[in-house]
Amino acid sequence: MRSTHRTHPGRDRSAARRAAAALFAWVVVAWPLAASAAPMPDLPAMTTAMGAPATTVTVVEPHLSTREHAVQVRYRGWPAEAVLDKLLGPAWRAPGVEVEFRALDGYVSRIPNERFLRYRAWLVFERIGHPAFALDNLQQNEKDVQLGPYYLVWDNIAHPELLPEGASYWPYQVAEIQVSQARMNALLPNGIAPGFEASAALAQKYCLSCHRVNGYGGDKAPGNLALTARALPATEFLRWVLQPSQVKPGTTMPGLPDSMAEADRRDAARRLLDYLVAVPVLP
Repeated sequence: MRSTHRTHPGRDRSAARRAAAALFAWVVVAWPLAASAAPMPDLPAMTTAMGAPATTVTVVEPHLSTREHAVQVRYRGWPAEAVLDKLLGPAWRAPGVEVEFRALDGYVSRIPNERFLRYRAWLVFERIGHPAFALDNLQQNEKDVQLGPYYLVWDNIAHPELLPEGASYWPYQVAEIQVSQARMNALLPNGIAPGFEASAALAQKYCLSCHRVNGYGGDKAPGNLALTARALPATEFLRWVLQPSQVKPGTTMPGLPDSMAEADRRDAARRLLDYLVAVPVLP
């Protein structure tokens, strides 16, 4: 809950000066990179930069929900489109571009820009009615996970077709964003058989925020996932993708979202394996 006590006018002016200085420092750092990358400004600087008050959004929180029980949470933040325009300029809207969200722990979520034009998203900084900007990540067996500096959420109530995706494309602890066009060369390199485009997109969506294929992906898991998949028996790989906690109790690796229909989960797991075995491994 926000404090309602009155502050001394001198303190107000000092706070305003500090916020302005933080904004200036952020602009000096980010402006040369505005066409491709930007560190996330702190909250006072972001508030000043946005020039509009934050708004509230209610979502079905995928980290807290199960297929049988949907948990709604209210957050406060700004529409993602407006934030991207402020931080990245027009570069993020170019054809074929992905927006890359880098988290404090090495998690990297690369999201096709057309998704932001189709669905409504927010970059939020507060969980309304909760004492901390945190939640439990049920799929990854983690408690009281801190979400700041910023958390990307999607309006899956207005767009219920997003519900089966679970927490895919919901990065938290976002500290930096940038634009990228590296996807096709790494995931669909020369020599791959035709017809794997949809499977490569599945890998990007569900695996490559932590893992990597041919150098493309997150920074949390070492090695090339294509080589890992080939080294495992097919049945063991599928168990890792579908029920990782049964393979390794207590693991923080999430399986494919259980919000998907079970037949769809198994089909997606098989397609992931087929793709990872087929994709040429680049030096």
